[in-house]
Amino acid sequence: MNPAVIDSMTEMNLMNDHHHLNGSKTMLIYENLARERMREAERAANHARLVRRVSSARRWQRLSAWAARRAERANDML
Repeated sequence: MNPAVIDSMTEMNLMNDHHHLNGSKTMLIYENLARERMREAERAANHARLVRRVSSARRWQRLSAWAARRAERANDML
C-alpha cells in the first residue's frame, strides 16, 4: 500500500480510538445506570413476590379457619 494511505489510516484509527475511549466512558455511565435500574427492578419484584406470598398465606389461613368452623358445625349437627 501507499505510505500516505497507511499514515492517514493510522491517524484515522488513532482518532477513532480516542473517540472510542471518550464514548466508552459515557457508555460505562449508562451501563452502570442500567445495572442499577435492573437491581432496583429486581428488589421491587422480590418485594412484590414477598407481599403476594404473605397475602396468599393469610388468605389460606382464613379459608382454613372457615373450613374448620364449617366442619365443626357439621359435626355438631350429626
